[in-house]
Amino acid sequence: MIKSVVSKEYQELQKEIVKLQEKWKQQLDPETIRPNLDQAAMGAGVPAAALTAIDFDISLFLQCIEEINNILVKFNPELEARLAGIHSLLREETAIRWIEEASSFNHHYFTSFAEEHGLEEWIPHFLAETALRPYLQLIAEKVQPVINRAVPGAGCPVCGEPVRLASLEDEGKKVIHCPRCLAHWHAKRLECSHCGNEDHKTVQFLTIEGDVTSQIQVCEECNGYIKIIDTRQYIAKPSAALLDLNSIHLDFVAQENGYTAVGEKKTEQ
Repeated sequence: MIKSVVSKEYQELQKEIVKLQEKWKQQLDPETIRPNLDQAAMGAGVPAAALTAIDFDISLFLQCIEEINNILVKFNPELEARLAGIHSLLREETAIRWIEEASSFNHHYFTSFAEEHGLEEWIPHFLAETALRPYLQLIAEKVQPVINRAVPGAGCPVCGEPVRLASLEDEGKKVIHCPRCLAHWHAKRLECSHCGNEDHKTVQFLTIEGDVTSQIQVCEECNGYIKIIDTRQYIAKPSAALLDLNSIHLDFVAQENGYTAVGEKKTEQ
């Protein structure tokens, strides 16, 4: 198994964050999350989270962000000064906006927010996204029984995250995992998750020297890729979030070869 390119310190930080997210999820009242499983909408690619009514506990959301700040400073004390002003910025209306914009993948909003308030660009989006995930994970738990497959190109059927990670399980069955909400679903072994292409001539597999558990599935039709990890060879299976993090070297290889994590259907000339 190839050594992860992610530092041990960052891996430990992410493990702590995953533990915190699980703790926060347990504190949520399941009755405050009410999915509306509109089969027609979901069949058209609308993620379940967009069809779910959520009564957000803003005080808990703000508490989550405070705990994220604390853990970031614990692992990197130099961040304390850079995170010091966050608490005063996050009034209730701002927290609600953060939830809305993180839910809709509005990176531009967070970039603008960071610039306006003199923050490093990554900070607002990282905090908002990390605090939002327990809600998304609870939605995924509620709707998982009806999540059997995804619409190619629509991303995760629960939260809309672009598909980028799969595992080989049981008898080599391909299971897609969402590192964001932790939903999972089966997929055809030879199918592009981005455009639905099933042609063995244009769906190929890249292997990495020294990494016997991993491969990259690439599609010449849309230039998309996903990572496939053979977790049958793992003694203990990490969460999808950590599996995604520790296989980031596969993302580098795919992107260096011109493939993207979203994929884009080529137009006819």
